This record gives sequence, C-alpha cells and structure tokens, in this order.
Amino acid sequence: MHRINIGEFEELVLLMVGVLNQDAYGVAVMEEIEEQTGRKINISAVHSALRRLEAKGYLTSSMGGATSERGGRRKRIFTLTHGGKLALDQIKDLRTRLWNQIPNMAVQKGN
Repeated sequence: MHRINIGEFEELVLLMVGVLNQDAYGVAVMEEIEEQTGRKINISAVHSALRRLEAKGYLTSSMGGATSERGGRRKRIFTLTHGGKLALDQIKDLRTRLWNQIPNMAVQKGN
C-alpha cells in the first residue's frame, strides 16, 4: 500500500474539494472549511494546499468560465482524482482502526 503523506490541513482541503464537487475553487473551499469547522483560515494557505495536493496527484484543476461577480475573471476549479479519493479512504481507515483500539476504560469521566 502506498503511504499517504498529507497533513491535517491538507486533509481538510482535500475533503472540502470532494464535498464541493464541481464548485471547488479557492474561496469556496476556504468558506466551506470555516463553516464546517469554525476555523478562521487564510486564503493563501488554501491556495498553497490546493497547489501541493495537485502536485501530489490528489487533485486536478481547470479554468471555469468568467463570471460577472468576479469582474470577468475565471475561477480555477479543483476536482478530486481517483488517487485523492484513495488517499482519503486510507486516512479514514487508519483513523477508524486507531479509534477502535481505544479501550473503553481508557476514557475517564470528568477529565
């Protein structure tokens, strides 16, 4: 199995691209992360993560059509690749395996 090497923020960005599907562009990813997690993030951090994930082969991108609300500028739309979906599946499986190994007695009440 290929080792997946992405950090927590990259994982969030990758998840949000999947959630947003055909509407995944930088600002939309940032807003979705903020809405879903309550974290305030910087658009530059999102753009950097999107570029890194694309370089790793987990995302692809293409230019969308120009829109009047963007002053005629086009959006770069990101799409989850098959490799990106496999990476998310592997991360989820690992986290589930680890969570399932925590014994009930290890969780103390009142702490």
